Amino acid sequence: MSACGKKNWIIPDCELPPEGEGALKGHESVIIVNDTDETATIKVKLFFTDKDPYCDVVWTVEPQRVKCFRMNNTEDMCGYTVPQETQYAMKIESSCKIIVQYGRLDNRQTNLAYYTTLGY
Repeated sequence: MSACGKKNWIIPDCELPPEGEGALKGHESVIIVNDTDETATIKVKLFFTDKDPYCDVVWTVEPQRVKCFRMNNTEDMCGYTVPQETQYAMKIESSCKIIVQYGRLDNRQTNLAYYTTLGY
């Protein structure tokens, strides 16, 4: 059976919200499924409206595994601090086929919003 997914993904609408005041803290995350028999080495490029791209984030996901990366976790972002409340986009390039899902929890208002979407 062949692996699901593709090697190149774009998430065009990223924006790290502040944590907010609720029990559930505002955040963004990228969830990656590696349905192959090889380790996925994943290069992440962040695009901004007013500055050069940031390219020094590399993730790995072991074969036949799922892993969540949080944009507000500097360890997940290889030491980079993603600016809050700033529009950016993300390009994800993998060494093997993967599935990419993006999620954002934004609780800046009382009607908190959580949504997920597949990358393109």
